[in-house]
Amino acid sequence: MAKKELSTTEVAKILGITRQAVLKRIKEGNIKAEKVGKKYVIERADLPIESGGELTDEKKAIIEAAVKKTVQEYGETLRLLGRE
Repeated sequence: MAKKELSTTEVAKILGITRQAVLKRIKEGNIKAEKVGKKYVIERADLPIESGGELTDEKKAIIEAAVKKTVQEYGETLRLLGRE
């Protein structure tokens, strides 16, 4: 079974970026992390789905809202593209 909590170094390896890039994303709010002492801990579930993160109810709601908005705004274009 995969670890539930990851270090910034482990997240960097998973995402294929540097540890400094992970820290920058944490500070920008793009990666959710908890500070434990002087280090950050990242829950595996908070990683992007394509990087091994879990599809939580919160992420499902965000995806559903984005799809609904896209269909509302571009529905006719999507229908026309579907005919090709």
